[in-house]
Amino acid sequence: MLELGVCYYPEQWPEHMWERDAQRMVELGLTWVRVGEFAWSLIEEEEGEFNWTWLDRAVDILGKAGLKVVMCTPSAAPPKWLIDKHPEILPVDAEGHVRKFGARRHYCFSSDIYREHAVRIAGEYAKRYGANPFVNAWQIDNEYGDHDTIHSYSESAKKAFQSWLASRYQGIDALNQAWGTVFWSMKYNRFDQIELPNSLVEEPSPTHLLDYQRFASDEVIKFNRAQVDIVRKFAHDRPVTHNFMGHNTDFDHYELGQDLDFASWDSYPMGALIHGKMDDAEKARLLRTGIIDQPAFNNDLYRQVGQGRAWIMEQQPGPVNWAAHNQSPHDGMVRLWTWLAFAHGIDVVVYFRWRQSKFAQEQFHAGLLLPNDEPDQAYFEVAQVAKEIAQLPQEIADRKTAKVALMLDYASRWAALSLPQGKDYSSARNMMNWYQALSAKGVDVDIVGPHNDLSAYDLVILPDIILENAELVQKLKASNAKIYLGARTGSKTQNMHIPDNLPPGEFAQLINVKVKRVESLPEYNQDLIVMDEQRFAVGNWRECIESDEPVLARFESNHRDQSPALVGNEKCWYGAANFSGAALEHLVDRLLSWAGVPMSSLGRDVRVTKRGPLHFAFNFGEHVAEVQMPEGAEILLGRAKIAPRDVVIWRE
Repeated sequence: MLELGVCYYPEQWPEHMWERDAQRMVELGLTWVRVGEFAWSLIEEEEGEFNWTWLDRAVDILGKAGLKVVMCTPSAAPPKWLIDKHPEILPVDAEGHVRKFGARRHYCFSSDIYREHAVRIAGEYAKRYGANPFVNAWQIDNEYGDHDTIHSYSESAKKAFQSWLASRYQGIDALNQAWGTVFWSMKYNRFDQIELPNSLVEEPSPTHLLDYQRFASDEVIKFNRAQVDIVRKFAHDRPVTHNFMGHNTDFDHYELGQDLDFASWDSYPMGALIHGKMDDAEKARLLRTGIIDQPAFNNDLYRQVGQGRAWIMEQQPGPVNWAAHNQSPHDGMVRLWTWLAFAHGIDVVVYFRWRQSKFAQEQFHAGLLLPNDEPDQAYFEVAQVAKEIAQLPQEIADRKTAKVALMLDYASRWAALSLPQGKDYSSARNMMNWYQALSAKGVDVDIVGPHNDLSAYDLVILPDIILENAELVQKLKASNAKIYLGARTGSKTQNMHIPDNLPPGEFAQLINVKVKRVESLPEYNQDLIVMDEQRFAVGNWRECIESDEPVLARFESNHRDQSPALVGNEKCWYGAANFSGAALEHLVDRLLSWAGVPMSSLGRDVRVTKRGPLHFAFNFGEHVAEVQMPEGAEILLGRAKIAPRDVVIWRE
């Protein structure tokens, strides 16, 4: 069943408005309402002194109106009295500056004192509302990683890191070997000598930096798990989630997701466009549409993180306040994003927020209502979606396993950051390029990690799984899938060393390739490759490889002429460059044909996908588009000729 909801802050509005707000939410077609994530200082005004009256009243009003409440633990914003008592809770940035009270997310994950208080307040919330019939789900904290808050360089973090390293390596000699401390006389005699990898004269050992990122991820997972455990103790069978951020990979979402009942994420396509890396002309073209495939990619990722269950916990309803520029989306985009989410397996879309704030930091952040209570544009689009949901079958099937898997490995993302070997190298951009190229061919894609079962896929693409992984190699060998390995695959061991037999290390079991030299290239450089007697430009990253496998494409330039750019056998292909643009589009065509995956030509602004028996098509463009349906297809919503920023849903 597809459902809609909204984020609500009763504490920010007079109590006499609450009942009417709840009635209007139900009239609009909403069934869920999220509350409580920034209410700690109002609930616990001083340590041990609780005032639940107002929140009890709000939950009662919302529930009796027919709404299901998502209750949030409030640890994203510790109160001033706690900071005054324990200033060591505050995080420290990479320059050594304490990040002070006065906003949110002002805590260090490694603070034992803060973790105890976070669990304590979560427990108080859970005792109070765990059995409440109106509280039907729980959210832990809010947006881990927002404002660059995963990495702290506090004294607590240093001691915790030293302890983490001692546990990982068991002995200091093993650490010295892994980190290569004979280089530049960096040898350690004890774990308590080790510093955090910030404010150094030069960059740290890449293994030092990768281990710090592994440690920081583990700290988030430990912090989250402690709250999940206490909430489950009192909330019993009520599902628990966390609202992740799009494109933040500072911690391992897969691992944290193992402790959740479903994953959720916060969708802000307008800000993602402004802060994205595409050229200005394309940004201008998509200014009020957003990056076409960014929401779909994250919907697919968090469906995987949630092991098949996912929500959007915050859906942008209009302009936001936090980007470098904050444009308004085209009319119709909020509705389109909502249906796009449902098509990609999202079960509930929650809009941020009910009413635009009159005060504080987010005054320019739109809501469903204006500050004076008049409906804003998104209100009408949500009303339309609520009516349209009723036109579909009551039970909506889950997404089926796709034929193509695209692999995202968090540790390899950290490895690329630890040793980028190029200022503009971006694993995130590389991944999005692949996702966009596949989606533009009408191909559904599953985002997977190295831990996932790969047996059901026809094609598995590893854009840059940098770290060797013997278990993954065996899984790939055992699958029936065709495999594509991108440049940098297997280029580092788990300790960030070059493999003894050169890259791609263990992955050479799949294809006979040896990487002899790599280049990171500036943006103004474009090498040419010849593939299928066509010439394409490639840049950013290039490798000189040695292989006796059939050559599928060659470089054509004045430097090391005719060296292979793409080689392949019946099971696996290896690319010696970062393919993008026309080169990537052509490569995707070849890969899909090789793997026997059906594809179609949709045009750059149309996307199609499938959920259960339902087919969806979306037009992100400025002109009417038409999709081909089989004869006898039953259109459930829209029409075959899709208006700009519209959707059609049909059943065959």
